[in-house]
Amino acid sequence: MTLPSKHILLAVTGSIACYKAIDLASKLTQAGAKVDVILTTAAQKFVSPLAFQAVTGGAVYTDLWGNDAHILHVQLGEQADLLLVAPCTAETLAKLAHGHADNLLTVTALAARCPIAIAPAMDGGMWQNPAVQANVASLQARGVLFWGPAQGRMASGLVGVGRMLEPAELLERVRLFGARNGQWAGKKVVVTAGGTQEAIDPVRYIGNHSSGKQGFAVAQAALELGAQVTLISAPNSLPTPFGATRVDVRSAEQMLAAVLAHTAQADVLVMAAAVADYRPQHTLTQKVKREKQESLQLNLVRNADILLAVAEQKERTGYPGVTVGFAAESQDLLAHAQSKLERKKLDLMVANDITASDAGFFVETNRVILLGKDGSREELPLQSKLDVARALCQRILQLLSEA
Repeated sequence: MTLPSKHILLAVTGSIACYKAIDLASKLTQAGAKVDVILTTAAQKFVSPLAFQAVTGGAVYTDLWGNDAHILHVQLGEQADLLLVAPCTAETLAKLAHGHADNLLTVTALAARCPIAIAPAMDGGMWQNPAVQANVASLQARGVLFWGPAQGRMASGLVGVGRMLEPAELLERVRLFGARNGQWAGKKVVVTAGGTQEAIDPVRYIGNHSSGKQGFAVAQAALELGAQVTLISAPNSLPTPFGATRVDVRSAEQMLAAVLAHTAQADVLVMAAAVADYRPQHTLTQKVKREKQESLQLNLVRNADILLAVAEQKERTGYPGVTVGFAAESQDLLAHAQSKLERKKLDLMVANDITASDAGFFVETNRVILLGKDGSREELPLQSKLDVARALCQRILQLLSEA
């Protein structure tokens, strides 16, 4: 996890978007962060300190002078891992750009040694105003991060750029920022997910039951460790983990091309996708009409084995550094998984029994066995697919350290 043990100082200024800041404070707290809040005088016109105290269980500071802490602004700036100003009005933006020190927020920002991120919120054409953009450029030159604003409808009824990013997206940006110095910082990780589709005609295809959830969970876990993640996904409607670069493919042939291209300089490949072993020899150009034939016979040909192609590439180039495969089996789980591990020259195989009702397809949990090329075997208990992914990433970390 990237937020437990993180200390976030959330500063809230006087915008109608203040109501979102309460939700943001709640989400940050639920993610495990310690959240302290600064409310400006203008912010208190929209929301109360009590609302933030209720969702964070922490302190809410409103006054530079009216507190018992010793040099409060220094204390707040020293303790925080991140100062997030959300929402940030044009007025506060100008004060921060010009180094004003007239309230608790601005004084704390001057004293802070932690990174500062700003989530702007303003109406009309204010964001595009040259004066505002000059202030933005000045702060960016000093290393201040800008998250947003987004385009959409504003309180005035106008539509344009100026809305504060939604709390869920800001939470993901904080997560990603918190992972920037993680154990996989600078590592390039490629993850495949989902079940490929092999076209029969323009409407129908041969597919499988893979949802892609385990692969997407691996991508999320790798992001939490600070990796640069490329997610190669067969068709599905799952949301892309924030920070991952998504490459959409449909067929096994397309996935093969994408995998070889993106693993050419990769440190890790986790092949969680369920790739079709066969495809129709010929794809029909027109939809097959049921009324015109009683039966349909398909000639299937074998698809290329992606992991074998990766093994050949690795022998030539040394990339990817660590290769992980998945074996979803309905019988003789360990025997089939061990055979695949050896034949495809993998570093690690993840074996799971798809006949189990509480693991594998269609459910949110999984139970797997990790088989290493060194003969090691580790059984992971039933847990969420994200927790399985985190455990898998820790095992891959060991392999990287041993390489």
